[in-house]
Amino acid sequence: MGIDLGVKTFAVMSNGEKALSPSYSKHDRKIRKLQRKLARQQKDSKRRNKTRLRIAKHHNRIADTRKDFLHKLSTKIVNDNQVIVLEDLNVSGLIKNRRLARVISLQGWREFRTLCEAKLEKFNRDFRVINRWEPTSQVCSDCGFKWGQINLSIRSILCINYGTEQDRDCNASKNIEMVGMGHRHDLKRTGGDCKTGNGQQVTVNCQESLTFKVGEYVNKTPVQFN
Repeated sequence: MGIDLGVKTFAVMSNGEKALSPSYSKHDRKIRKLQRKLARQQKDSKRRNKTRLRIAKHHNRIADTRKDFLHKLSTKIVNDNQVIVLEDLNVSGLIKNRRLARVISLQGWREFRTLCEAKLEKFNRDFRVINRWEPTSQVCSDCGFKWGQINLSIRSILCINYGTEQDRDCNASKNIEMVGMGHRHDLKRTGGDCKTGNGQQVTVNCQESLTFKVGEYVNKTPVQFN
């Protein structure tokens, strides 16, 4: 089974299931507020030490919530599958984006990968990782057409040629599974530039006239772990 990792939706599986990431925003806001308060307090004072301990408690609560979620999710996935395929994400490069660095750091993608790998090895099952440069989000998982890079704001694509609507993350997870299992499409290359903007339609000029339309996508009920 292929798994595409994200931020709001932590994991999208190739079978259509989705696992929502737990919310860390409440504790994260409190940590930010207390850190600003800590910076204004006198060093070695009793109040500063109390604030420092309060910050540590919030960090521990975030870590405990994340660890509980990752253990439950990894156990469920390992129990239900013989083979798991993940993408080798460049986390150190992703966190260079100032807007996403804090959110990405809270997710624990590497910890999830380590847990899956350890549990699969325990049950003598197969764990595979594909190259980070595979264009998993740029290829239709049904017909194999390569439409190129698409803006992150576009979350679903309608392939008129094949007649299927593809959720961006679900499409990527299916491609991850196919690459990991050794089944790859004979990719078609676009004859012209593929441009995407704020509009609602993406058109690609190639030997076969194909149109990809972006519309709303109704997700399956996400899986939540309490």
